[in-house]
Amino acid sequence: MLRLSGLRKTYGSFVALHGLDLTIAAGEILALLGPNGAGKSTAVKCIAGLLRPDTGSVLVAGVDALTAPAEARRRIGYLPEVARLHEVLTPWEFLLLKGRLFDLDDTTIRTRGERLLAGFGLLDRGDEPMVSFSKGMTQKVSIAGALITAPKLLVFDEPLSGLDVTTTLVVKELMREFARQGGAVLHCSHLLDVVETTAHRIAVLDQGKLLACGTAAELRTQVGAGAGVHLDAVFRSLVQASDPVAVARAILG
Repeated sequence: MLRLSGLRKTYGSFVALHGLDLTIAAGEILALLGPNGAGKSTAVKCIAGLLRPDTGSVLVAGVDALTAPAEARRRIGYLPEVARLHEVLTPWEFLLLKGRLFDLDDTTIRTRGERLLAGFGLLDRGDEPMVSFSKGMTQKVSIAGALITAPKLLVFDEPLSGLDVTTTLVVKELMREFARQGGAVLHCSHLLDVVETTAHRIAVLDQGKLLACGTAAELRTQVGAGAGVHLDAVFRSLVQASDPVAVARAILG
């Protein structure tokens, strides 16, 4: 469903991605992990068509995203880490705008939009300007916007940000169900406990390079950790991060 081959991106002399190779199959959730500045956002923006890589290729459901970007975007439901909605719009106006930009007819938008807003508990707020919405409410609208076009690939960057416990459980199950129905999910997150319970495979990126990619069990094997070792310890080992206890004590004096 997604294939990145030799993806390289530079900003001046800084290399953000060093020839990234990555695949996600239909029916799979792949979590992309990495410290700040690892290259995750650059990779995601290349997939979503917001950045053009210097070299390499991006295939989305068999469509070349570099030569046919509009067709590739039609297959992607993208949720950015910080979703900036037009707050003067209502949820319905936002979904109509998004759907029309993707050439959906208004009947389809209304049918899908009603299902999505009802599912997120926002149907009764659908005609209110979003300027008064909480962070969690705007996040729900953003997720609905990513789903309104019936994509084949979800690219979710920190999808649980701002959500309450109940909606968090729903979105986690939404990703699982989307994969069960034959879609694919790229899930960028810093919440390792969520990653471990939702992702089929985990890719770890650091300094623009892919350090590891596999199941949680395979990553534990790679670092020589036992089955009971938490994923955060595996991650720290892969990226050679400092001991968090020592860092916390240093910060506090």
